[in-house]
Order: sequence, then C-alpha cells, then structure tokens
Amino acid sequence: MNTQPVKEFLLELQELIVERMEQIDGQTFRRDAWERPEGGGGITRLIEEGDFLERGGVNFSQVTGGKLPPSATAQRPELAGRRWQAMGVSLVMHPRNPYVPTTHMNVRFFVAEKPGEEPVWWFGGGMDLTPYYGFEEDAVHFHAMCKRALDPFGADGYPRFKRGCDEYFFLKHRNEPRGIGGIFYDDLSAGGFEHCFNLTGSVGDHFLAAYLPIVERRGEMPYGERERDFQAYRRGRYVEFNLVFDRGTLFGLQSGGRTESILMSMPPIVKWRYDWQPEPGSEEARLYSDFLRPRDWLGEFQT
Repeated sequence: MNTQPVKEFLLELQELIVERMEQIDGQTFRRDAWERPEGGGGITRLIEEGDFLERGGVNFSQVTGGKLPPSATAQRPELAGRRWQAMGVSLVMHPRNPYVPTTHMNVRFFVAEKPGEEPVWWFGGGMDLTPYYGFEEDAVHFHAMCKRALDPFGADGYPRFKRGCDEYFFLKHRNEPRGIGGIFYDDLSAGGFEHCFNLTGSVGDHFLAAYLPIVERRGEMPYGERERDFQAYRRGRYVEFNLVFDRGTLFGLQSGGRTESILMSMPPIVKWRYDWQPEPGSEEARLYSDFLRPRDWLGEFQT
C-alpha cells in the first residue's frame, strides 16, 4: 500500500504547526530525529521553558513491526501475524499562563499487511481542549472549528466524533472529563481511503484555527500564585489520563517506541493533593460545575 502521501502530509503539518508556535513563543523548538531498532523512527520537536509555552511538543513518527502488542490485537484478532506500519503527528501544548488552556491534537494512520491478502487500514485523530479557567466563548469557538473541519464529510461527523471525544477523554476513577472535549475518532475506514485521508487532513489543518484565537484572547491575562497552583493541581488529571487510559501512550510504550518522545506530553510542573475541593463560588469551582461536564456548546450558545 502506498503510504507516501500520508507521510508527506504529516511532515508538512508538523512543520507548519511548529513554525506558527515558534512565532508565538519567540523561542525555537529543538529538533530530535530518532530511529527505532525494531523499524522506523520519527522527529520530535520540543520546547521547554519557552516564553509562552512551559512545555510543548509536536511529534512525527513512522514505526513498523512484525508483531503487534496485546493492546492492539485484543479487539482486532485479524491483525495477528501481519506486518504493520503506524504513522502520525501528535502534539500537546502546555502554556505557562493558567488562563490559556492546554491542548492536544493528533492525526494518525495504521496499516497491517500480509502477502496475498487485502491490507487492513484505518485513520484516527482528533483535538481537544483542557482549560484551567473556563470561558464559554473559547469553548464555543473551539467546537465551531471542530465542526467546520468535519462538515464537508457529512452532517453526522461532528456530533458523532464529539460524542466519541466526551466518552474517550474521561477519567473513570474520577468520574469527570479531562476537559471540554472536542472531537475524537479511531478505526475510520468507511467511505474508502481518499475520503478518510481527506477528513483526517481537514482535522489537522483546522487545529491552528481552533487554538490560536484562544491564545490571542488569553495570553496576556495577568495571573498569580493562586492560578498557577490550581493549574498544577489540574495538570495532575492530565497525567493520570495519559498514563492510565491513553491508547497512544500504551501502544507506544508496549511497541517499543521512544519513551522520551511518548512522554513529552506530560506537563512540567504538577501537584496532587489529598481530597482537595475548590472554594464554593470561586472561578476554580466554576470549572467543575460549568465546564467539566459534557455540553452541547454549539447548541446552547447559538446566536
């Protein structure tokens, strides 16, 4: 199967996002190209202790192998015995300012092949937003861009993938969502290769339009120790999700991926407290009551 067009798109997307985020931050992302002994490799682009980003990473990877890890074959036994290839771009931005949300986006492609048989392939991806202090207009804008990315591919795309995001980015042991959601999909092959590739390309291409207006609105808001302290506490939830539930993290670690690149999504400063509760009526409490629950953002705030 010719995967070169997918690879070229992913590399161009990585470069575009890094270039734009460097303009915002003022500092340069380091470039770390790596190889995987079992096959394939990638390019990690990372910034730490930037002017705007406390930590940010935009990873490209293209890894291959002959035996999939248990996390991949448990639900797809037909993949056993096939050679496989997985490629994608995955990013996480952890701004220093607590009023600017953390964001995550990834677009990826997987194919498993066996001589004499049709390849098994699918696309996956999505983007989501994790605020520490909530603003309705930011949530509405982010979801509007997610919808715009999907609308050309069918009216059912946004509601279906929004629901998928609400269900996936959920901490079961906390009984709370990770953030205000966005879109998420996996195992996408219906409609054929070109349809799924174009849809995934649209998701990747809409990321900057979804995130940067929020950065521009919140990036200069003043903050103090209280806000930074709450940000560090809420970042703990991000760590819990990535290490306990995230399929990409589990697949990467179990398939022998590069650990430093896989864990670049972790925030640099995190705190945990025992049974902490926000002060009633505070902006911290409002995050829980008004934002950390599934909502029809576009339906509720239509003008």
